[in-house]
Amino acid sequence: MPRSVRHYLVLALGWIFIFLGILGLFLPILQGILFLCVGAVLLSSVSPRTRLMVMKLGRRYPKFRAALTAAKGKAREWRARIGGGRRRRGKR
Repeated sequence: MPRSVRHYLVLALGWIFIFLGILGLFLPILQGILFLCVGAVLLSSVSPRTRLMVMKLGRRYPKFRAALTAAKGKAREWRARIGGGRRRRGKR
């Protein structure tokens, strides 16, 4: 898959998860915080501003850091599916 297509696909998925997270804050069916974290992690992989925001929030709020750690695993799974299953060496 070309890099630009993957970039826009990750952006779209990130914003979809952010939208689902906002809905999940108001609806009891969805896990709002988890969807927000997955969306933030996906967006932080393509946006330096979002990456910085996620780092600052993780330092300030320990509970957010715990949810973020759980969300990173899910985001890696989604990125592996989008990228054709390729993984980087040394990172899991």
